[in-house]
Amino acid sequence: MIPYSADFEGQIVDAVGTDKDAREAHAIEMGRPSMISKITNVGYRALRLIHFFTAGKDEVKCWTIRDGWKAPQAAGTIHGDFERGFICAEIMKYTDLAEAGNEQDVKANGLYKQEGKNYEMKDGDIVNFKFNVTAAKKKVDKAEGK
Repeated sequence: MIPYSADFEGQIVDAVGTDKDAREAHAIEMGRPSMISKITNVGYRALRLIHFFTAGKDEVKCWTIRDGWKAPQAAGTIHGDFERGFICAEIMKYTDLAEAGNEQDVKANGLYKQEGKNYEMKDGDIVNFKFNVTAAKKKVDKAEGK
């Protein structure tokens, strides 16, 4: 159980918006800490949710999945074709990237891995999914008698 006041939390958001640091500073000024971060963290653990990331030159995206999902299921959260045509997942850990400083150093340290269909996604994985939609579609069409 997490005691909190919805009215108090609402006043904080109304005053400073959703910026975490500003929200927490304002809550302390008002005399007590905000519980939003704790509620969010406990909720994610209770629902068994984890995050993985995809990254390109222009953007980084965070995806939420259930703990225990395999790589093809995770790929399917991005697009159904990614799951159906899954080939492999190229994975590095966020902690390894933060420590090494860049992707090339992660690779040089042997920490950039190719994983198959049985890989269980871990919280903080940074993933590049390899897939082939054409081959997967042919399999589906053949199975459906087309």
